[in-house]
Amino acid sequence: MTNTTKPTIFSGVQPTGNLHLGNYLGAISQWVNMQDQYKSIFCVVDYHAITVKQDPEDLRKRIIEIVKHYLASGINPKKSVIFQQSAITAHTELAWILNTVARISDLKKMTQFKDKAGKDQENVSVGLFDYPVLMAADILLYNTDAVPVGEDQKQHVELCRDLAKRFNHQFGETFKIPEVIMRKEGARIMGLDDPTKKMSKSASSPANYIALNDTPEVAAKKIMRATTDSGSEIKYDKENKPAIANLLTIYSLLDNITIKELEKQYTGKGYGDFKKDLAEVVKKFLVKYQEKYNSYSDEEIKTILKQGAKRIKPIAEEVLNKVKTKIGININ
Repeated sequence: MTNTTKPTIFSGVQPTGNLHLGNYLGAISQWVNMQDQYKSIFCVVDYHAITVKQDPEDLRKRIIEIVKHYLASGINPKKSVIFQQSAITAHTELAWILNTVARISDLKKMTQFKDKAGKDQENVSVGLFDYPVLMAADILLYNTDAVPVGEDQKQHVELCRDLAKRFNHQFGETFKIPEVIMRKEGARIMGLDDPTKKMSKSASSPANYIALNDTPEVAAKKIMRATTDSGSEIKYDKENKPAIANLLTIYSLLDNITIKELEKQYTGKGYGDFKKDLAEVVKKFLVKYQEKYNSYSDEEIKTILKQGAKRIKPIAEEVLNKVKTKIGININ
């Protein structure tokens, strides 16, 4: 099968905070396995990042770091396109056009906006409110067939589908309607300190997450200190034993072993033995991961981003021109 006949996937990560194990297991690791089946487009979504206040120098640094994380995870720039969102102006142009078919009521339903804005919804930026429309533009610009996402972004992809259908109904067939691809296990890795909330780089305590740049020793300590449930049985029960269910998921995905096998392996053993072994699995993973991460120079990353933008720009411009023609603003 040639690259042109493969279906297209698109996904991206914001260059904010520390990428953590939840990002890797819930999203990036599944992208790696898709590279041979799909024409894969992976973006550093820097325009999304600035919907909340950022330090400019820090942001520049994190854009480079995100790409290093992509590469350390196994994303191959020869198989996939890796680029910087702001390098392609069509993203913001299409977002503005999609704003004309989006409704305030659509955006008010977005749970992530409610979570980020909290009780201060009147004082957050318009950009944060409008974030899902820009995300829809990101996806629709590349004739995307499917979007691999974590559970927290699923609602945004559903909105993207709705906007594409609405635009097509109003102006005629223009956009493909993308499907959502979710990983069943690991789509939502929960916090180590509170298994009722997802692992998050914006968590108030670093005990919540294992950052991909944590030293293996620090990560091991976080596992050993992770919250556990009452009782001592190593059993996957999301309802009654959410903490152990979460740790079993992490172990299973990192060590490529089924949860059933793990339950059998730890029959008659307690949380201490289980966490000690999981800590070693995490350490082993991070040593290998960080070795690869540190092997790339900043200049190599800048070259990869420039080459990615050059490869992807013609597709974005073709789709945008088609949209402009449909809505009546292309007069040539």
